[in-house]
Parts: sequence; structure tokens; C-alpha cells
Amino acid sequence: MDIQLNGTKVGVVGLGTMGAGIAEVMARAGIEVVGVELNDETLARGLDRIRHSTDRAMSRGKLTKVERDALLARIQAGTGIEAVADCQLVIEAIPERIEKKLGLFAELDRLCPPETIFTTNTSSLPIITLAVATSRPSRVVGTHWSNPAPVMGLVEIIHTAVTDPSVLEDVGTLVAKVGKTAVVAGDRAGFIVTALLFGYLNSAVRMLEACYATREDIDAAMRFGCGHPMGPLALLDLIGLDSAYEILDSIYHTSRDHLHAPAPLLKQLVTAGMLGRKTGRGFYTYAAPYSSEIVDMVEPPQLGFFAVPGRPVHTIGVVGTGTMASGIIEVCAHHGYKVVFRARSEKKIAAVRTKIERSLDKAVERGKISSDERTSTLARVRASTDLSVLAECDLIIEAVVEDLDVKRALFAELDTVARPGAVLATTTSSLPVIECATATSRPQDVVGMHWFNPAKKMRLVEIVPTIVTADDVTATVFDVARTAGKYPVRCADRAGFIVNTLLFPYLNDAVKMLESHYVDIDVIDTAMKVACAHPMGPFELADVIGLDVTLAIQRALYREFREPGYTPTLLLEDLVRSGCLGYKTGRGFRVY
Repeated sequence: MDIQLNGTKVGVVGLGTMGAGIAEVMARAGIEVVGVELNDETLARGLDRIRHSTDRAMSRGKLTKVERDALLARIQAGTGIEAVADCQLVIEAIPERIEKKLGLFAELDRLCPPETIFTTNTSSLPIITLAVATSRPSRVVGTHWSNPAPVMGLVEIIHTAVTDPSVLEDVGTLVAKVGKTAVVAGDRAGFIVTALLFGYLNSAVRMLEACYATREDIDAAMRFGCGHPMGPLALLDLIGLDSAYEILDSIYHTSRDHLHAPAPLLKQLVTAGMLGRKTGRGFYTYAAPYSSEIVDMVEPPQLGFFAVPGRPVHTIGVVGTGTMASGIIEVCAHHGYKVVFRARSEKKIAAVRTKIERSLDKAVERGKISSDERTSTLARVRASTDLSVLAECDLIIEAVVEDLDVKRALFAELDTVARPGAVLATTTSSLPVIECATATSRPQDVVGMHWFNPAKKMRLVEIVPTIVTADDVTATVFDVARTAGKYPVRCADRAGFIVNTLLFPYLNDAVKMLESHYVDIDVIDTAMKVACAHPMGPFELADVIGLDVTLAIQRALYREFREPGYTPTLLLEDLVRSGCLGYKTGRGFRVY
């Protein structure tokens, strides 16, 4: 059966968040839609969702009133399942409970002609289990839409071992014609997006549950540190905590991977009826059910947040000449600080100056800064090959190689050079800050200050006090980060801090998926970029970071947490051993 737009009628059973969104997408593309809900109350709520969504699209100029009215006229909705009997395709979008879905598919099988295609929007349940509940298992596939369906561009089409290829082709054609990107994958727990996304989301809940960081800092860290459009906890509220729990529980029972075992806090919130936006309260509290307005957001720490004020900082020292060090030097100098950096040779000093000059020249060309600002920024930067030049600094930032022995040796040297009361900060992304602190006679003055690369563009700085860091030292680096135009978040001293603890197991899971030959690199990268609006897919990102760096951080996380799911994959180990380190060597997961 060749599905066309004109003359096609699609049934959507379930007009919750996903079903209503799918119905809207279909109707917007000119398809007649038959929507079915359980009762009058849920039906009214579903139609309200569609009206609200289309009104919002109209207010933003994405739909005209004529188009909106025509779209709504294409949706016929009621509470009788018999209405879908003459549809060419029926999409199931009811809650994620296998018994209810099995009952629905058996009922649809009795109602609809043999040629009707059935699809399920399940994000975690086995498609084959639903397919064999019918007399037409070859005509049942998964179509997992990304939420919110009218906005997000991806649909995962999931085939089973018995799917008719012509059905797969028809569904793929329909998905393309309604303006979505389709990726095709086999029938396994979580498919692509859910399997990768929900392990990451669950880890964020565990992080909050352990009181490691605040919900605001966890969400801000992933937005500003990774460019994600939403933080993980806010995203869970959007998805629905009950749905998230069911999805994680389903994947865990198939995979037995502890990373997918639902966090106890998630179950507690669901039991309490705090399901996220749809109930007006989840990890955050909202103005009303289904509202996106958060009413209990805690603003980032302002002056006076700490018990004592920060120490005054006028001159900042930077040790290091790499990309990160150069970026920190430029950012701090541009925002008014005098900066002194120490390099091992005059050649390295010249290289850093050249790098900063080129960066500032580009900023002038693009109109982001004036020529006078360029000149004054450079005038605030001095350099030396002698470590003793840092004696005048109020804050010294270490940005050398990610090797604990090297860092400890450097901090021991800084201890003899830095003036009393100077703050010593390390930019480590995975090593224990306390190890650097105890290499000095002043551990109370040492703190982690993890900048993100490129420092000029990335807004996030993770502030990592140890158990002995003085409060005024923590306050000092918060003040400096804010003055430098950054968004500081606070977390405790353990491997990976916030971002790397959430990001790198996700990257590792993507490599596991590739290693199992489930789908290829391009499919995984496309799925995560389109479905989750991530700026890069996991393999693209790993290649940019460097596979050697990725492996080192993953090893550090495994050593810290002893979590079996954090074990680095053999494929990643082999690529690093072969010298395929990503973009910087011209070959990693891809060839450049």
C-alpha cells in the first residue's frame, strides 16, 4: 500500500502530550486525522493541547489563522475506537504500559482491515510483543516521535524481524512527507534516542538525590557546558516523571544495566503525584498544570550568598600555554583583570600572544569588540618564563596537562611562590582537587575552577571547593567567573564534577551501541542532534574533544565510582591505542 498525503486518513489513539502533537503534525501536512481518547475529560484535554499549540504557532507567525482553522478542521476526535476502522494507518500513543497496549492492539486488529498498518509510539517496549498480539505482525512497526512532536524533527522507525519491507517504506515515506527526519533501527530496548538519553537523565536524578549539586546548577551546567536546550531535570518534567519511570524500568528489565535502574527519588516523586509539568509540580514547581513557567527557580548565587565576601582580585596568574590557558588569559584580560602568564620558553610565550591577537582581531572584524578594546586587552597581558612573576597575583589558575603528578608538582612550586592569601585554582576536569590542595601548605586556599573549551565562547565554569576550601576562596572564584561574563555553578570534589559525570557515560553508551553493530555512526549522531537538539552527535563530539581525553575521563569516572556501566569500551581503547584520537589527528570515529 503506497501511503500518500491526499486521501490518507490516519488514526491516533491517545491524545496525551505525544498523541496530540502527532495529530497536529499530521493535520498540518494536510492529512485527515481521527483522534480517539478514553473519555470526554481526557478528550477535551487533548483537544485543548492542540488548540493551545496551534494558537501559539499562530502568535509566532508560523501559522496563519486560515491555516490554523483548516488544520483543526482536519481532526475529528471522539471516544469511540470504532472511528479508526477505515484509517489506512493507526498510531498508538497511549501510556507506556504493556498490558494496555496489548489490549488495544488486539482490539484494533479486530476492527481494521488486514491491510491497515499499525504503529506504536512506545519509547521502550518491544515492538514484536505488540505485533504478535495481532494477526498481522508484519504490518506493525514502531514510530517513536520526539517530544514535542510539532517542534522536534526526528521519528525513529523501528522494525522487527518479521516487518514487511513495503510497510517500512510506506511509513518512511509518510514521515518524510510530514517534514520529519526518519532513522531506521531494530527492535531493542530504548531504540537509539531513549537508550542514550534516559541513562543520562537518570544519572542527573541520582546526582540531585545525592545532594551533590542543586537542581538549578545541574540543569545550568548541561545547558551552558554542553549547549543542550534544556537541563536534564527540566526535560524530565517536560517528558513526565511517570513516563520516565516506566521507560527506565522497561529498559532496565531488558538490559539489566544499573544505569537504567530508576533512581529512588524518581519513584518517590511519581508516588507523590508530582509528575512534572502536567501536574504543575515535579523537580520544579510550575504556575499551573501544563504550564512551562517555573515559579520556584532559585537564582544563581549573588554577592552575599556566602557567609563571607570574596577576596579582592586585581591580578590573575595563569600557568599553561595550551588552548584552555590562552582562552582564560584572553577572557580575564578582556574583562578588566591584569593577567600574568607563565610559559616554559619565549617561543611558547610568542605562540600564546599570537593566538590571543588573532582571536581579538577576529572579534574586531566581526564587530564584537572595538579596536580600543583590543589594544587595552593586550596591554593588560604580561608573560614570563619565571614562575616567581606570579608572586604579585591575587588568583593563580593552573591550566597544564591533565596529569596528577604534573599538577601536584606545580602546586608545590606555587606554594613557595604565591603570596599569603592568594587563591590557587586548578582547571582539572576529572582529577581530585584535594590532591592538588594537599600538595601545598595552604589547602584552604585551593579550589577547582573548571572552564569549558573554548573558554572565550563557553559560558560555564564549574566551581569545585574541597572539604577544606575556605568559604571566602569559593566566593572569590564565583566573583571572578561572573565578572568574566561566565555562569558559575557549584559542585563537590569528585571525579567528573557535573558535566563530565553526565556527559561521558552517555558518550560511552553511544560507543557501546556502535560496538554492538546496532546502527552506524551517522544514524546515532543524526538521531541525537535532531531528536534532542544537541549541537553535536556523540561521535562528532568525542572526536572534537579527543578520544584520548574521552578515554582518560571515562577511566577516571570508573575508578571513582566503580560503576560497571562506566567501563570504557574496547573500541574506544583500540582507537586510542592506534593513534586515532579524533579531529586533532585527522582520524577518530570518522576520517577528516
